[in-house]
Amino acid sequence: MNKIKRIALITGSAKRIGASIARHLHNLDINIMIHHNQSYEEASELAKELNKKRANSAATVQANLLHSDSYTKVISEVISVFGQLDFLINNASTYYATPIHTINQENWDDLMGTNLKAPLMLSQSAVKYLEKTKGSIINITDAQIQNPKNDYVVYSLAKSGLTTLTKALAKNLGPNIRVNAIAPGAILWPDSNQEMDENYRKSVVSQTLLKQMGCPEDICSAVEYLLLHASYVTGQTITVDGGRKYS
Repeated sequence: MNKIKRIALITGSAKRIGASIARHLHNLDINIMIHHNQSYEEASELAKELNKKRANSAATVQANLLHSDSYTKVISEVISVFGQLDFLINNASTYYATPIHTINQENWDDLMGTNLKAPLMLSQSAVKYLEKTKGSIINITDAQIQNPKNDYVVYSLAKSGLTTLTKALAKNLGPNIRVNAIAPGAILWPDSNQEMDENYRKSVVSQTLLKQMGCPEDICSAVEYLLLHASYVTGQTITVDGGRKYS
């Protein structure tokens, strides 16, 4: 008899760290639902890549997580395609500066919606399915929030809230669902950020105790640990930043 595969939904997993997590978990015999918003081509190519390795092991779902009807849509699609949900990884994120004088309703809703509201509402929609599988939730936060970067006011607030949400969900969803977070440091630079010239990047790396950049696999290893090897761990945040917070 074939063993039933475990199913992971990873938001924002068409590219960058999300895609790395998808590939890593897929290599561990976990089937993957790839969520994307605008990155249709990247999501399709990733699904094709994974399905080539193992037939019918990956699918995609498109949703703008700022829309209130997206949460049940995404979870329902997972169940429709795979029949169950074991792991929810809230990875989708929006990142840009909001100096105090520029904060308005639009950027507030955008940054809070993607980075805090969506993880909460997706978790709420997933609860009844995760309870059946004694599943697990991982929220991807940011090591930077321990010493917020100038001008990233709303982003820092949203990610700080996500850390608190992780603890609150762990208390509310135990004993059947574990909830943890991972706080990446300097792993990948933003796709487009003119502020981050070579001197700035060298400065960031020099602030780490290990004097080097991290890589996506460092995050993947933390994800694997929390999902598969940490059955007695919940409500925790693992910081993966090369010790930068201690510099």
